[in-house]
Amino acid sequence: MALAPLVSRCLSQICRALASLKNNYIKFPLTNEELASKKADFRRKFNMPSIIGAIDCTHIRIKKVEGDYAQLYINRKGFYSINVQVICDANCHILHVIARWRGSAHDSRIWNESLIKEQFENGSINGILLGDSGYACTPYMLTPILNPQNDVERQYNYTHIRARNTIERLFGQIKQRFRCLLRGMTISLENAKVAIQWC
Repeated sequence: MALAPLVSRCLSQICRALASLKNNYIKFPLTNEELASKKADFRRKFNMPSIIGAIDCTHIRIKKVEGDYAQLYINRKGFYSINVQVICDANCHILHVIARWRGSAHDSRIWNESLIKEQFENGSINGILLGDSGYACTPYMLTPILNPQNDVERQYNYTHIRARNTIERLFGQIKQRFRCLLRGMTISLENAKVAIQWC
């Protein structure tokens, strides 16, 4: 009896079952009370008002993809990956995750084509995110000032970097806890997308 196919099927079923529970644990704050709580955390920890989260993407290595679109999974560092967008709060709790984009997709493209961006634009979400310089600075997305000219701009960048670093810490914590995200996924592409969501 071949054990590998059985283990693969079981792993696939487990991944899908766990991923189906994602929305019970990963919830973006939408009520005024929830948003106020997230804003208060960023203000208390970093003295930044109106901030509800930090956003960034991370590449999760996957095994070589076959087929017509395989090249699209190769990221700028030259390996096959899924580019995963995550938003977290000041306490490194995940608020939102998108784990389906090919490695070649730029972080800003994932953001620009996301439903959550649309919710910020139409005013459904009242708050501001912190992003790196790969994102456009908008009324709901603050990015660092390139080439700061004075002490105020330098202080803003310093505070911004400290607060936005919550997302970098989160990525580090997750990849240490779930080593498959650090080493790379050796399962099928579809199973990898599902497994990333429950990690």
